[in-house]
Amino acid sequence: MLQGHFVDTLLNPLYRDDVYPAYIIWSYFRGITAPVFFTISGLVFLYLLLKANQKGDDSIRIRKGLSRGLMLLVIGYALRIPFFSWLKGQFDTYFLVVDVLQCIGVSLLLIIALYYICRKNSYILSVVLFTMGIVIFLCEPLYRDLALPNVPLVFSNYLSKANGSVFNIIPWFGYVAFGGFLATIFFRSSQSKRFKQVTVVTFFTLGTLLLWFSTDALHILYYLTHFELLERSANYNYLFLRLGNVFVYFGTFYMLERFMKQSIVTKIGEKTLNIYVVHFIIIYGSFTGIGLKHFWYKSLEPWEAVFGALAFIIVVCLIVFHIGKTNVFIYTHLRRLLHIVIRRKDGSVIVGDENSDEDIPDNMEEIETNK
Repeated sequence: MLQGHFVDTLLNPLYRDDVYPAYIIWSYFRGITAPVFFTISGLVFLYLLLKANQKGDDSIRIRKGLSRGLMLLVIGYALRIPFFSWLKGQFDTYFLVVDVLQCIGVSLLLIIALYYICRKNSYILSVVLFTMGIVIFLCEPLYRDLALPNVPLVFSNYLSKANGSVFNIIPWFGYVAFGGFLATIFFRSSQSKRFKQVTVVTFFTLGTLLLWFSTDALHILYYLTHFELLERSANYNYLFLRLGNVFVYFGTFYMLERFMKQSIVTKIGEKTLNIYVVHFIIIYGSFTGIGLKHFWYKSLEPWEAVFGALAFIIVVCLIVFHIGKTNVFIYTHLRRLLHIVIRRKDGSVIVGDENSDEDIPDNMEEIETNK
């Protein structure tokens, strides 16, 4: 994510051309980032929710999930607020565009709702999540160019890119749904013998099948059913292909799991929200309006972009881990300011309970190492 945003924002357009093999490879792998991000969010969050339910107390996990989802919405909008422009009396609606944090936040709320409806039977939850993922992906041609001019921007931006939104609920919730589906499989099967070996082989097999045969499979289904939507999906089949990338990615890192525990990769993974916030401020100039984008927008030579991206990664990680103490800032000061705590007491919902002793974990996906 860090190098992807850095290079995409600052690399000179002269070098953004398919005649350069390095650019083709970079662009392809950059496209895997968001699908992995959304899929693993659904997997980890729902898995922890199912584990809490197994222990007989999922209310705390649900409450924390609701709090997390709302907090991500607030942070997502706050990062795009041009405070200095507002102080000058200059207002526009660009801060209402939806980016990854808002999309993840709403996705968590949707996962909680589906879990709450189906929590008595994880098999039903599996079917619902899998079906939703398939339907969202297959129906992509129907909403690809969706415009909702008569719907307020604050809502339409979650469904349409017409006003500049980067991530919409559809199709991206599809990846979260598939991640949730995987969570139900992991939850029911993780104690079985040779689970890891079978899972790694399954990830690689499914990933390969999707990468090599999903387009042909959609074409065959169209010829058998004459259902036009299948043909349109096959002709622009990027969602299932990226899901194949995700499975191969999961298989690779699950296979290397024992090398990842207690590694720097794990430590970085525990600070994903902090890293996102810091990198967004540095590149795009959140709050101040001054960032790297305003000095070197689409002007760097390839070698400058490569070494600049490496330096950027190091600087952001240093800020998060040692200098800025962003974890404390985000999860303590912001929460104290907003008091986003949801509790159920005597059947009522209270927002703003300052006496809560519930801690918010370090990372967005709430990865609990070695659990």
